[in-house]
Amino acid sequence: MAIAGPIPIAFEHVFPHGCYLVGEVEQVKDFTASTGGRTVFAKDKTTGELVWQVAVMDADPAAKLAQKTVAVKIISPVQPVPPTPTPGLPITPVEFEGMTVTPYVHQTTGRLAYSLRARGMRAPRAGAASTKQTGAAGKEVAA
Repeated sequence: MAIAGPIPIAFEHVFPHGCYLVGEVEQVKDFTASTGGRTVFAKDKTTGELVWQVAVMDADPAAKLAQKTVAVKIISPVQPVPPTPTPGLPITPVEFEGMTVTPYVHQTTGRLAYSLRARGMRAPRAGAASTKQTGAAGKEVAA
C-alpha cells in the first residue's frame, strides 16, 4: 500500500474556520514506559523528538459539541511556545505547521478516530481568515 504512517494534511483542511488554544502546552507521558514514581516522557518513533500536546477548540460552527475540543500533538525537541494572546480576546487563535493525520480505531468505542500531529504552532497569518475554505471539514475525533 502506498500510504504508510501519518498522512500529511494542510492546516486549512483540518481547521477551515481556524482554531483557538484552550489549554497549556503539556509534555506527553509514556504510560507504558513509566513505572512507580518514575515518569518517562513520550518520544516520536520516527524522529526521536519529544511529544507535546495542546487542547484546541475548533471554530467550525457545524462541528458537533463532543468534537469541538481536540488535542494536537506537537513533535519538537523543546517545548513549543504558544502565540502571544490577542488583546481583547479570551482565547488565543493559533495555526499549526507541518500537520499530519493518522486514522485509527478507538479501543473503547470501536469507531474511527484521528490523531492530529504538527511540527510547530504560530499565530494565524494576517488575512488568513479571508482565504480559508468555508466548506465542512473532513475531520472527526471519534466517529
